[in-house]
Amino acid sequence: MASSTVRPADQARQPERDAARRLLESSAKLSYDPATEVDWDTPLDEDFHGMSPEWSTLYGTRYWQELTEAQRKELTRQESASVASTGIWFEMILQQMVLRDMYAKDPTDPRFQWALTEIADECRHSIMFGRGAAKLGAPAYRPGRFVIELGRVFKTVAVGEAAYASILVAEEVLDVMQRDWMRDERVVPFVRTINNIHVVEESRHMKFAREETRARLRKAGPLRRQVQALVVSIASYFIVTSMVNREVYANAGLDTERALAEARANQHHKSLMRSSCSGLMEFLASAGLLTRPAVAVYRRAHLI
Repeated sequence: MASSTVRPADQARQPERDAARRLLESSAKLSYDPATEVDWDTPLDEDFHGMSPEWSTLYGTRYWQELTEAQRKELTRQESASVASTGIWFEMILQQMVLRDMYAKDPTDPRFQWALTEIADECRHSIMFGRGAAKLGAPAYRPGRFVIELGRVFKTVAVGEAAYASILVAEEVLDVMQRDWMRDERVVPFVRTINNIHVVEESRHMKFAREETRARLRKAGPLRRQVQALVVSIASYFIVTSMVNREVYANAGLDTERALAEARANQHHKSLMRSSCSGLMEFLASAGLLTRPAVAVYRRAHLI
């Protein structure tokens, strides 16, 4: 006679299954179709910014003070498009990592079903970001070749908590800045709509990433935590430092070398990044992923 005993491994994963089931229910009730929700047809109104100007890499610098209002708006539109393009690049890495993690697993498991739902969301988001960048009048910004190749390696070899914690870092940083942009009436309306869609749907993705990170770390020893913490911090460094492509300055009509120098020295922007990551760092610390070497990398990226 078949035993009705629940296997210990299955029992241990029940909280994650319950969480995935709730996420599926939330997705069924509150999801958007960017093809119809975003106003793609109205021509770009150049009287608006592309992001909250306070989030510009040059905000508060001497160069920013010298710019005309029209130049500031064009710069923020190019920067917003660059952030969107970097988001597409990482979302493609994310999709591959999640697919690989779920390969040949139980399709009746809510975790499996949620993972596919998340991938479907990310596909829509990438199309949405691509259309948004084009409407902002920006080219296809991409990370440098070295970073692209690192991403290719990372999406192939990253497993477990390294994959999910890296997903969380990327999404948390985007979430904080986009919450500001979607409420800011100085930002062009279609970008505000894009940000609102992304914030709502990514909140579910971040919850899943936190649950998976905690679950994968339950049986992790000290050495594994040390290694994975460093891997996550290095991935985070390259994600964050790739958000604003150097070409945005030339495309906004600025002196690239001067803009880069002032952006690198911009204490306002560094402070903004650190404050936006405070909750994320608390989570990483609680998960045992904020080791001394990892902290050094996060400091270099101005995330802590």
